[in-house]
Amino acid sequence: MQAQESSPIAARFAQLAQTCGSAPAITFRGDARQACGTLACDFAQFWRHVERVTAHLQSGWGVQPGDRVAWLGFNHPLQLVTLVACARLGAMFLPLNFRLAVPELQQVLHDAQPRLLVHDTHHAPSARALQTQGLAHTEQDSLLATASPRGLPLPDMHGDVHSGMPLLLVYTSGTTGLPKGAVHTQAALMANARASAWAHDFVPSDKVLSTLPLFHVGGLCIQTLPALLAGVEVVLHPRFDPAAWLGEMDIGRPSLSLLVPATMRALFDHPLWASASLSSLRGIMTGSSTVPEAYLQTLHARGVPVGQVYGSTETGPVSIVLRFSDAMARVGASGWPQPEAQVKLIGADGQEVGPTQTGEVCVRAPNLMRGYWRAPGLGPGPSDHGLQEGWFHTGDLAQAAQDGCITIVGRSKDMVISGGENIYPAEIENLLLTLPGVAEVAVVGLPDPRWGEVPVAVLVRSADATGQALSAEAVLAHLQPRIARFKLPRQVVFLDSLPKSALGKVQKPALQALLTGTNP
Repeated sequence: MQAQESSPIAARFAQLAQTCGSAPAITFRGDARQACGTLACDFAQFWRHVERVTAHLQSGWGVQPGDRVAWLGFNHPLQLVTLVACARLGAMFLPLNFRLAVPELQQVLHDAQPRLLVHDTHHAPSARALQTQGLAHTEQDSLLATASPRGLPLPDMHGDVHSGMPLLLVYTSGTTGLPKGAVHTQAALMANARASAWAHDFVPSDKVLSTLPLFHVGGLCIQTLPALLAGVEVVLHPRFDPAAWLGEMDIGRPSLSLLVPATMRALFDHPLWASASLSSLRGIMTGSSTVPEAYLQTLHARGVPVGQVYGSTETGPVSIVLRFSDAMARVGASGWPQPEAQVKLIGADGQEVGPTQTGEVCVRAPNLMRGYWRAPGLGPGPSDHGLQEGWFHTGDLAQAAQDGCITIVGRSKDMVISGGENIYPAEIENLLLTLPGVAEVAVVGLPDPRWGEVPVAVLVRSADATGQALSAEAVLAHLQPRIARFKLPRQVVFLDSLPKSALGKVQKPALQALLTGTNP
């Protein structure tokens, strides 16, 4: 069986089924058909499911090499099974953002042109509303419901050794325009798994709690898929819920998990946070261009080191890593390049900047995307569009210390240039989060006739009395002794909530549009 697998990802799971088949692979907390709500499978069962789904995709839906198989639904083990089945068939797996409206999903499907849409019961109405010519759709349970043919021939992918067969097509959020599909190959996903294994120092006894959406490379590729490829158990939740996450600390006692600033905030605000035991955790990873230092310190105070994985949809994403051993000593830093990545910081003149100077982060690594799907002027299919001589220019600004440790200071498009001075919003945001009564904050630049643009602080008050009493004057008084005068926000705005992406990143273009009454 294993010798027939020309897909490197499928070959690895076939190997795991043979060498540690009875070891737990996925424990899923969310199956209503089980009395306890928990569905568990070992690596042998996982592989049997892969074989059955492969056969159904091939014989029942005619999926061939190069076809796209879209998925619309909450996190589920079959999502991962279908990804591996697509790898065996040389097809591409397209996870859809279930938070998008039907017209937005329609845009993605029109661009990707999948052969099949698989969906869960909850999203069946959306699936039926998506009308794309030639698109078939089916509920996820149908992929395992009946016996499948045996002995079907698999495509040979050995001839695509250098670049790898495309496998994952994942779309950017499209906050500044139409979404773009980043194409990741099987070879890139294997390289990313190696980077993740180095980042986390996976050991066989680890247990990864996965609650972020698998339609995003953060939820899928920072821990979940790399852990499974390493033979490590994944405890999968349908979606993030702070009570369920905290409850898992007692039920499953995971050793690793992944959080983003928005989910951290939800945990801190939950009534069970103070009493929950975090003793099973040897570390939490986080990923975002900038993470509030106050959030990191809150977790460190509970004895849990918070590492960081820096990257993007286009980079795999594991590019720069702050490992757990360095987390408490380098709070706020993003870390060092993973072993197979090259990272350089370049200035406005295109030249590399020196230590402590600010430059744009550029990454070259084997886990980068191959390119964008249907890049303008390049026709259908993947291309190297989006890369410059193999380098991806991230748009993020960073500084490197003398020892090479990199700290992200913000995005180039978010940087505020006021009267010729560069202002990095993250610096102001971190200070504001130390002010009692502030739940969330974002600093954006708005046009100004005198200074070109000026910083504006947008805050969400906490629900307690301190937050509800918070005033703009108190906000500015907190900042005045801590930052230069030119960095002080010219305006303080209070909102009930901030516009966010699927992974909880504040969508600053949408926020600027809200404040100026324009279209983003």
